Amino acid sequence: MDISFLTFLLVLALAFANGTNDVSKAIATLVGSGVTNYRTAIVWGTAWTIVGAGASALVAGAMVRTFSHGLLQAGITLQPTVALAVLIGAMAWVLFASRTGLPVSTTHALTGAIVGAGFIALSGNGLIWPAIGTKIALPLLLSPFLALTVSIMVHPLVRRLASHWEGACLCVMPASRALVAIDAHGGTRTLFQSTSLGSPVVAVPLQCDRAGLQGLVVGLDTIHWISSGLASFARGTNDAPKIVAMLLLGSATTAWPSTSFQLAAFGGVALAMGLGSYFGGLRVTEVLAEKVTRMDHAEGLTANLTTSSLVFASGILGLPVSTTHVSSSAIIGIGLLKGLNAVRWTTVRDMILAWVVTLPASALLACTAYLILTKIL
Repeated sequence: MDISFLTFLLVLALAFANGTNDVSKAIATLVGSGVTNYRTAIVWGTAWTIVGAGASALVAGAMVRTFSHGLLQAGITLQPTVALAVLIGAMAWVLFASRTGLPVSTTHALTGAIVGAGFIALSGNGLIWPAIGTKIALPLLLSPFLALTVSIMVHPLVRRLASHWEGACLCVMPASRALVAIDAHGGTRTLFQSTSLGSPVVAVPLQCDRAGLQGLVVGLDTIHWISSGLASFARGTNDAPKIVAMLLLGSATTAWPSTSFQLAAFGGVALAMGLGSYFGGLRVTEVLAEKVTRMDHAEGLTANLTTSSLVFASGILGLPVSTTHVSSSAIIGIGLLKGLNAVRWTTVRDMILAWVVTLPASALLACTAYLILTKIL
């Protein structure tokens, strides 16, 4: 089999593995706070992950350069077996973690695999250690503490807004060309009504049954859905470039062979991430939704707003933070607000242990894969 084709297949396999573990980070709060069920949440996260991963082709140049060439000394050209070993090492660890229900970072796994395979292939001399520290290790180290802090600071405001909005909503009524506010008791108030276009306006009654309104209802749940979609979109834009970059790892040029090849690479990775999310995302979602801390509606919304805002900002800035670390830490922060006993520390211990083990485990798997591949290829 051609090595280039094999590399592409492994890139798709890693993208599938990423989906099985990472879709949970943006949708767990929807389930944990009772907004929807697992299957609906996974479908929602899958759809926005595919959109974000596909869109990353337009904005992800910096991330691709970081993971394909930014960690190697100038002029270093790696053997094709190194990229294969990196992909195998990262994929094997992420799939193992997904199977056991552990939320881990694909960014961490790729970093460990690059360091492990690069170290054994180049005797450690070709790696840019300061870049590994500042571009990858530092953001990964700081992001959990930042997410924990942001969720604790933001939650009182979200709680206050939620208490005023609970049970209330807005109804957009195209037939009446009106925007109607509905309070918790079912009372309605017309906020806006257009009299243009020369058609008679249907009057909106002052009091009516909430279920009788024909229109798009926008409430607190809607904001939660939107924040989850944004987090899934941001996760796609943040993770897809790192995976696609493996196709250029250590090559003589950072340019794509053609635009069609670039679009095929990002499109294939986006679809593979979606398939992994849909078919394998349940197990880790269950852990984050139920086994870290119990969440009510406002708490789940706070955690998801924290995740979506931080991951989206990091994607724009080109910082390879881990959605796993951000989402998990935000949920832990929500639990801490209710007291130490509100957090299931055995689950948190297992998660943190998995985070710590990810780097050496993926490095070891990549080293083993490299040694095997050099014998058979």
